[in-house]
Order: sequence, then structure tokens, then C-alpha cells
Amino acid sequence: MSGLPERRRGRRQLLLVAAVFLVPFAAAIWLYFSGWRPASGAEHGELIQPPRPLPSAALLGSWSLVLLLDGSCDEGCVAALEEMGRVRLALDKDMPRVRRVLLHDGGCCDPAPAALAEPDVLVLAAAGADGESLRARFPPAADHGRRIYVVDPHGNLVMSYPSAGSSRGLLKDLERLLRLSRIG
Repeated sequence: MSGLPERRRGRRQLLLVAAVFLVPFAAAIWLYFSGWRPASGAEHGELIQPPRPLPSAALLGSWSLVLLLDGSCDEGCVAALEEMGRVRLALDKDMPRVRRVLLHDGGCCDPAPAALAEPDVLVLAAAGADGESLRARFPPAADHGRRIYVVDPHGNLVMSYPSAGSSRGLLKDLERLLRLSRIG
């Protein structure tokens, strides 16, 4: 009779070990078939779904941080360009893969701020019908502020960030994109 308690203890241990392995598996299957998805991904900015192809050949070939500008480049514009420059500088060895782009409506930059004279800044005038077509591809800012947009080397608009205070999230997302991407 002394073997009966040992046999029960052995069965309990076997059931416990089986439960440790089977319960998470069963929970994963239930979550998958119930349609549950995490609320957000690992990105810090707004993911633009689906990515929007941009009609400008100037945005092809490298990753671009694009700042849209209506009117002249004021203090907020200069601050956003400087923040983009700090993010680019923090990329270290991947810095040459990223450029800054100021996309304006044609009324920009007289006189030109010093930030626009830096070699990694591409200033594009989006005037006329082609310019309007290009600017229409950018989603309107939900917060009615300036936004920094990320464009991939194929010319697709993929993410957006508020221009103020988003440098840490932008940097983390860019590091991840550049690590996973072999283009640009």
C-alpha cells in the first residue's frame, strides 16, 4: 500500500509538467483564433498603412527625414531641422544612409537659415501641379503641428512623428529600420 501515495505524487508531477508546457500553447492558440492582436507595434511614431509611394525621384536612393513647410522657415522649422540633424548624427556609422529633406511650398527660405546650408539637407520646392500632387501624398497632421516623415529608399512614405520632442523615438525606429534593411 505504500506505493499508492508515491504513484499519486508521480502523476501529479507529470500533470504539472505537462500543464507548464501545454497551457501557454493552448492560450496562444486561443488568442490566435479569437482574433486578438496587440494594440500597437514596437514603433514610436505613427506607421503609415499602407506605405504611400511618392512621385518625386529626388526622394529615391536613401532614407529621408522629410519636414513639410508652408511659408517661410521660422524658429520651429529650424528647431525641427536641428533635431533631425541630431538624430542623424546619433546614427553614427549609418549616418550617410539618412538625409534631411525640407519640402516647401515655394515661399521658403529668403533669407535662408544656416541649417539649410548643411550638406545633408535637401531643399525641395513642391510648387505647381507636380508639387501639389507630391504634398497631397502626405497625410494631414492630426495634431495640426509640424511633422517629420520617414521615406524609405524606394520613395515610400512609411512613418511620421511630431517635430518637437520625438527625437528619441525617431532614433530608435531609424536604428531598427537601418539594422533590418540592406537598402539605402
